[in-house]
Amino acid sequence: MVDRVIDNPILNSPYVEPGRHFRFDDDGITNEIVGKRRPSQYFMPVPQAQRRSGQLSLALDWTEDRLKTNDQVNLIRGKLDVWRKQRYAGATNTSKALLAHWTRPDRGRPLFFAQIEALETAIWLSEVAQKTDPAFGNELREHNGTFNDGLPRIAHKMATGSGKTLVMAMLIAWHACNKAANPMGPGSRSYSDAFLVVAPGITIRDRLRVLLPSDPENYYDAMDLVPPDLRAGIERARVAIVNFHQFGRKETGAGANAGKLAKEILNSGDGPSPFTETPDQMARRVCRDLANRSGGKTNIVVLNDEAHHCWQGPAVPDIHAQQEKLTGEEKREAAARASEAHQWLNGLKAVHAKYGIRRIYDLSATPFFLKGSGYGEGTLFPWVVSDFSLIDAIEAGVVKIPRLPVDDNAAPADMPTFRDLWVHIRDQLPKRGRRAEAVGEEPVLPDEVKAALHSLYSNYEQAFRDWEASDPAIAGATPPVFIVVCNNTAVSKRVFDYIAGWEKQLPGFNRPVVQSGGLPLFRNDDERGGWRDRPRTILVDSQQLESGEAMSPEFKRIAGREIEEFKAEYRTRFPGRDADALTDEDLLREVMNTVGKPGKLGENVRCVVSVSMLTEGWDANTVTHVLGVRAFGTQLLCEQVVGRALRRRSYAIDEDTGLFTAEYAEVYGVPFSFIATTGKSGRPTVVRPVVHVRALSERANLQITFPRVVGYRYDLPDPRLSAQFDDDSRLVLTVNDVPTETTVRGVVGEAEVHTLADLQAVRRQALVYELARTVLPRLRDEAGNDRFWRFRELVPIVRDWLDHWLECKDYTFAGMVMLDQKKADAAERIYQAIVRGTTASRGTPRLRPVYRSFDSVGSTAEVSFDTTRRTYETQPDRCHITHVTLHSGWEQTVAKAIEATPGVLSYCKNDRLGFSIPYTHEGVQHSYEPDFLVRVDATWGPTTLIVEVSGQGREDKHAKTAAARNLWCPAINNDGQYGHWRFAEIIDPNVALRQMTEIVQRVRTGELEETH
Repeated sequence: MVDRVIDNPILNSPYVEPGRHFRFDDDGITNEIVGKRRPSQYFMPVPQAQRRSGQLSLALDWTEDRLKTNDQVNLIRGKLDVWRKQRYAGATNTSKALLAHWTRPDRGRPLFFAQIEALETAIWLSEVAQKTDPAFGNELREHNGTFNDGLPRIAHKMATGSGKTLVMAMLIAWHACNKAANPMGPGSRSYSDAFLVVAPGITIRDRLRVLLPSDPENYYDAMDLVPPDLRAGIERARVAIVNFHQFGRKETGAGANAGKLAKEILNSGDGPSPFTETPDQMARRVCRDLANRSGGKTNIVVLNDEAHHCWQGPAVPDIHAQQEKLTGEEKREAAARASEAHQWLNGLKAVHAKYGIRRIYDLSATPFFLKGSGYGEGTLFPWVVSDFSLIDAIEAGVVKIPRLPVDDNAAPADMPTFRDLWVHIRDQLPKRGRRAEAVGEEPVLPDEVKAALHSLYSNYEQAFRDWEASDPAIAGATPPVFIVVCNNTAVSKRVFDYIAGWEKQLPGFNRPVVQSGGLPLFRNDDERGGWRDRPRTILVDSQQLESGEAMSPEFKRIAGREIEEFKAEYRTRFPGRDADALTDEDLLREVMNTVGKPGKLGENVRCVVSVSMLTEGWDANTVTHVLGVRAFGTQLLCEQVVGRALRRRSYAIDEDTGLFTAEYAEVYGVPFSFIATTGKSGRPTVVRPVVHVRALSERANLQITFPRVVGYRYDLPDPRLSAQFDDDSRLVLTVNDVPTETTVRGVVGEAEVHTLADLQAVRRQALVYELARTVLPRLRDEAGNDRFWRFRELVPIVRDWLDHWLECKDYTFAGMVMLDQKKADAAERIYQAIVRGTTASRGTPRLRPVYRSFDSVGSTAEVSFDTTRRTYETQPDRCHITHVTLHSGWEQTVAKAIEATPGVLSYCKNDRLGFSIPYTHEGVQHSYEPDFLVRVDATWGPTTLIVEVSGQGREDKHAKTAAARNLWCPAINNDGQYGHWRFAEIIDPNVALRQMTEIVQRVRTGELEETH
């Protein structure tokens, strides 16, 4: 059996050409070392889950159809090997001098081999290949004609953390020094001293200032890139750095002064707007510092940082791209990416038309096309000429090794719970565009999210203690950083509040009291009911900050306290500066970009919660832990978020081995895996047409709204509380839902086991108080006022329940009750026992609903999804939604019957509507989704009818229907906020029209009675 345990993943020095690599087979990586360099292939190796077809094995998603050799790169590598031995024959004297300077053995700070090879490739293609191997140039021109409308692009693939910015500085130095050495002679037009550096956002744009020769921290001096005798060349270089958003065509001065009516009149034709820049004007604005003073072509050299953002779709989409299935969210993201990519590429086309572009150098860790681009996802840009991949960087120790969950002790499943977290939680979190949490609302999270936070935090806590005890000269002066990437503002605010703390208005206090966050090292509270002066956890929206646009009012509202605290710190640090002159965006951008940097605003930050993807320019090398709480529709998104944790903290060489030592990053919730790239096709499949099911605004009068209920409570009398526990009160904890141990492993290197150690350490008294606090709101009076004095009565009841009615199976412990769903289950059992004990001699108390704390009202207006299932097109005067999706044979029959029933005002199929009814079956909490909602014109006013179509009987069927009839409807009707509700069943779909007519008639006349 092949051994796959690799203790030391680092095989090569980062300063010389890789000479060894680990062999892969069909099942993944082995510990067999091959004594030569790995060929360039399209792959992204990460550990695959150990669970595979019921067997356990550490493996990569590494099969023959997922590999494609990059012949162009491998051929160039062979040419470079020969060229090095020839001492760079055919290169200019200036190029030879620079190469000798960069490879000097006595350099104070040697350059990575990956950086040298990228420059060697560029120089060889420009100065040698056109004479000795013109086929390479012809092939690149052909690729650029096909994919880039002739723009002269070449791409260097370099793993995150391998030094792309330094390569850009070397490219600028090579061009500028050659231009200065031969300004007018033969071949001078091969070089340029005008450089346009294009970045995907403001963060990278600002970080790239080191490419300006005039910058005090420029790389030419700091990294000793230019020998003294060539320094004059770099001093003549003109460098402009922009983010691609500046390619947007802005409103002209005339537009700013014109009135709205004038604009509408003059914009009414088909021609270009007189109030918007032409492409020529835009190019002049962007390149104003680069233009040739003589008025001729400038022949600018462009450097695209993170160039995977710059592409255009094909005239005829690839067949495999056509088969890609995108969800609604993926479609929105793909459309946004395409819009940005086209703006970037069209901007370069305008610059080329106006000034001429000599060469475009693309630098990216992932220069491949994305899902939704029109090409097969993972197709490498054909103009890639050099490659230093992630696995090469790992084996050279250039980057941290990402470790992902490969196993856990939860019930058997296809994937470890914390590997692809989103599939477990996506229906339990606020949707996009909803409001953030209201002030005073407790941040409730799905148990899987809390468990993932605590599992990853327990490992972080150990890393933090190790950092505290280490030598600052080695470990750095700032703490390790934990990042959480969320899908929208509402979710990120909830996660942020749970981690850092939140405010609650308590009786007797004239201001909100800060409630402590759930992760001690990340708390922003001072443990005395107030906030710390310096936040340890920050909330950012990186997309808004990167574009340079103003932040949304919603985000400013939830980040207001954070902004004010950093303004106060700014005043303290820089007493001579005006903090109020800073925009809120500038301030938060400064904090975000200085995380992990001593002496800066962000130096004390330990945790970053991001509303959207943290961009590539966010280059903190202190990130050690990553949690994704969002969908990852493409592998680029996976690499983008994992890439934020790849930069090494220390570049000290181990004196015994001459190599770097391994550093690791722990990653949860990011399903990072290899992308198929060969484009192999099997037999064509029949694809059903995609139908967009949605609510129509013109049918708004047919809208149906509904409350979202998470539980039930009773109006209890005032006498002293007592509890009557029985078998229904028992709660059994298992690892079926949430693992307590998770094994993480990188593609190579050591494995590690993460646990819920901090939850296991929760004191018993803390459990008692937390459960009592959770039950207390259920005991409010009829006016909704809290009865705080009953907390003392609750404590002994909760203690009794913990002693006798909580059962912990193998690998579980009482502290797991702190997870929100488990806590809710425990509180429900305790509450029901109190209802039984307190009302035993007083009759049945009045039932009330417990509404969801967020998005408490749902609506048919929210329905919008694509489906390839068969559909039934609804009648426009009966349904707000365009179609009923047909999952089985009876939906269409019942839908037609409902439409034909007299007295029906409107109806909808409960498909992706979000309407559910909580119920308990065999002591376990469940959620039941009935089939239809029907609005009926009853004598006392419109009534909403919950309709269930009964099929084969299941043992939980009675529990579902009983909950709807005897709990949900009575609770909502008692509350009175959402009108009248009834429940009914269609027993036989074959006579649905007759049954619906009878049911609706009974509702209209009051014969279908409600239960209280």
